[in-house]
Amino acid sequence: MASTRLTAEGSGAAPNDRRAGKYLTFHLGREEYGVHVLKVREIMGLQEITAVPQTPAAIKGVINLRGKVIPVVDLRLKFGLDAAEYTQRTCIIVTQVEGDASPVLIGIVVDGVSDVLTISGAEIEDAPDFGEQVSGRYLLGMAKVKGKVKILLDIDRVLSVREVDRRQEAAN
Repeated sequence: MASTRLTAEGSGAAPNDRRAGKYLTFHLGREEYGVHVLKVREIMGLQEITAVPQTPAAIKGVINLRGKVIPVVDLRLKFGLDAAEYTQRTCIIVTQVEGDASPVLIGIVVDGVSDVLTISGAEIEDAPDFGEQVSGRYLLGMAKVKGKVKILLDIDRVLSVREVDRRQEAAN
């Protein structure tokens, strides 16, 4: 069994160790993304989403999750990808993100869930600098797993507190 060894700051390995762990991977189109499993509360099939007027296109509306109303965001639209028709593989990943006072549940619509992977620090690189026009603030890094690249998301930044508050107000 391998052990994790933290190295002294400045060696380049410490930031990778912080991001290492288990990730739920899913896809949007041909790209694969990962979100830390500790942020995932459940995965559910697509269900009826109640639209909320005057919300951005990426906010599909709200669902009733065991008596609790939670907002749902289409991650394709949030990332500026073309909308896609929902299929049998389309699902909602219920995530827990940090709110101002307490954690908040938000559903994200994805094209399909792939796997749960344990990703080591050695497999993670910093996201490349795409320039000022493209924000990498949502990204934890890029994981190289079995010859493929997985984009690791910082779901707290993808679904920021300000957006969470706006969604909660819309749901109420």
